[in-house]
Amino acid sequence: MVPHHWRTRRLHPVICPPNYASASSVDDNSHAGDDLSRLGYTQGDVTHRQNGMHYRQHGWDGFLYDIDVEWNRQNDTLYGVWSITSSLAADDAAQLTAGALKRGFEADSADLARFCDSYWAQSSIAIPDSVLQWQYDSEMYKFSAVARENSYPISLQAVWTADNGRLPPWKGDYHHDLNTQLSYWHAYTGNHLTEQLGYLNTLWNQRDVYKRYTRQYFETDGMNVPGVCTLTGEPMGGWIQYSMSQTAGAWLAHHFYLHWKYSADKDFLLSRAYPFITDVATFLEQISHIDSDGMRRLEYSSSPEIFDNSAKAWFTDMTNYDLSLMKSLFAAATEVAAAAGKPDESGHWREIGSQLPPFDLDSLGALTFAHGVPYNESHRHFSHAMAIHPLGIIDVANGTADSLIVEATLNALVDNGPDYWTGYSYAWLGNMMARAAKGNEAAKALRTFADCFCSTNTFHLNGDQTASGKSRFTYRPFTLEGNFAFAAGILEMLLQSHTGIINVFPALPDDWTDASFHQLRAQGGVLVNARLQNSQLTQLQLMSSTDTTVTVKSPYLPHPITVHLTPGEWVTPDIPANP
Repeated sequence: MVPHHWRTRRLHPVICPPNYASASSVDDNSHAGDDLSRLGYTQGDVTHRQNGMHYRQHGWDGFLYDIDVEWNRQNDTLYGVWSITSSLAADDAAQLTAGALKRGFEADSADLARFCDSYWAQSSIAIPDSVLQWQYDSEMYKFSAVARENSYPISLQAVWTADNGRLPPWKGDYHHDLNTQLSYWHAYTGNHLTEQLGYLNTLWNQRDVYKRYTRQYFETDGMNVPGVCTLTGEPMGGWIQYSMSQTAGAWLAHHFYLHWKYSADKDFLLSRAYPFITDVATFLEQISHIDSDGMRRLEYSSSPEIFDNSAKAWFTDMTNYDLSLMKSLFAAATEVAAAAGKPDESGHWREIGSQLPPFDLDSLGALTFAHGVPYNESHRHFSHAMAIHPLGIIDVANGTADSLIVEATLNALVDNGPDYWTGYSYAWLGNMMARAAKGNEAAKALRTFADCFCSTNTFHLNGDQTASGKSRFTYRPFTLEGNFAFAAGILEMLLQSHTGIINVFPALPDDWTDASFHQLRAQGGVLVNARLQNSQLTQLQLMSSTDTTVTVKSPYLPHPITVHLTPGEWVTPDIPANP
């Protein structure tokens, strides 16, 4: 329900429904899909009443949606409310608008204001780059508009799909080969776990659908998730290597793992993270096999969008994409089973994970797509580098060997250029540069995203809107994942904790001498406040939801410090002087 008021005596609301009956010739470079008439829907009707109107549109297989508008006039002001409901929910649009109008504009506005006050109080940042600051704040606003604890997950365009008479780009459905996952990267460090639950709750509630799909398609126990699916979780199809990917469920399970790690919520561990992760682990154990060398492998493998939908897109060797997700998944299963008090299960998953082969590297030590297929040409989906980010399996904190792989992989990305990158590629690169402690490069990538791949209203349009050579893609399809991946990149520059150590300001550009953040979240359920002034760490505060001892490090500290935290109390440790 959306309340509005307009100061005019002449204004009269009108519903302009989509045209399902005739073809549209609109070509706006948005990569929109087929014309709406291809759906075969019978055009719905708008019915009018004294101070309202209603539109009902029937779809496929009994599906329908309703739009209801109701208003009244008080002196020279028109107050109006509109609502959209569908047959997938019990809500009635007309009842919702009538109820909202009865409550009044002021009441609902006050309720919205309370939500906004609470939302924006959860965290904030201050950085000296005005473009990046504005873009970050805009992303957090978008998240507040599309994410709720009991809402459906964020789709490709969420509530902002353009009304141009065509299906939205890529059908506007759920793509679990990158789009939904990137849309929640920022929620963890950004301290928006409650809003992020809409994603996990939907995945959790659709487990029976996923298990039925897994049994029918893969003929195994356990659970996988369709890589492309409907609102209710049913597979939609598409390029089969990715729409029916064997590791889609593993990437989604990683979000259950992250929610537990950042919340330190034992109830969530036992009731959600442990069963979801182990169900996916069961599937991957059964779908894989031990080869003649004693290595556990998938019979066939893929890497999102590599070789498109051709026969070459199937690899007989394990891709680094599938391999990294399996390594991460079995490690997570090992950890959650142990934390759930199931040591035998934990040992089993540890053994399964130990059977996986090492990552494949090219002659320069960079991650490949698969054996014999190096990253030697520009590509927008950095699927081969999943082990670096977001999974954190290969990390500069692990020592020289990992650092060399990270450096070589990033060099390969940059050296092969951005010809076929989209905006989310730059956002993802910013995250990876931050993980590698390359603050200058991280800021540069994120600034390119904001300057070149977003419209004036800050929406990510995939292609280079400046025609300045940042990509050969110059089209305008709007998708949200790049926006939220950008926000995650900013947060990676300010706070990291994926290694088990809280790293404050780990990847700032050389010219950022001042920065601060309030209530960012580290793994272990720890909130952190910090301030940098004239390149000196002048504030550090921590609060935990559990009794714990943490290690804090920073480029602006002479050495790591150990801090003991008790639940619910802010602790301000002494900050040693940085010589």
